[in-house]
Amino acid sequence: MARRAVAALVGVIVAVAVAVLAFQTGLWVDVVGVGEYDRGTVTVAGSDNTTPCTAPPNRTAVSACDGSQTLATVDVRIADTQTQRYTGLSDTESLGPNEGMLFVHDQEGEYAYVMRDMAFDIDIIFIDANGTITTVHHASAPPEGESYSERYAGRGKYVLEVNRGWANRTGVGVGDRVELPSGVAGPPA
Repeated sequence: MARRAVAALVGVIVAVAVAVLAFQTGLWVDVVGVGEYDRGTVTVAGSDNTTPCTAPPNRTAVSACDGSQTLATVDVRIADTQTQRYTGLSDTESLGPNEGMLFVHDQEGEYAYVMRDMAFDIDIIFIDANGTITTVHHASAPPEGESYSERYAGRGKYVLEVNRGWANRTGVGVGDRVELPSGVAGPPA
């Protein structure tokens, strides 16, 4: 009887150790997969603008605009599950000049992003639950031979990742307002 109890305890410890290892290394993503990404339109307006911009019709895009003039459009994939957020752009070789990813968290909070297995530099833009940009990081890919970069922290419910330099090129910055894609839980009415 005692041997069975010890064997069961050892089995549970081994199972927990394997689960922790799979979670920390990201192996669980390979088993579970990320599923399909939804697409949507996000519009970014200047902080002094009270009238939201209108995104181009029938586009899956992020648009930076000032007043009614669109300054930039970026096609985005929406990462709104834990698995999709964990994987992020790590399975992406590069982004075109008009591509990105919008991460959607269940609630606003302090989050830290790393450039896990990334091959290129990006801008990481944190957006609060009310749709205001709170932080913009210009993030570098991890050094050669390393899997992770430094941590890029910010407060928000949403995070937009685009090619590095997009924020500077479009003039998007802290305090600017974001109109979220339909289907993504937006700011309270």
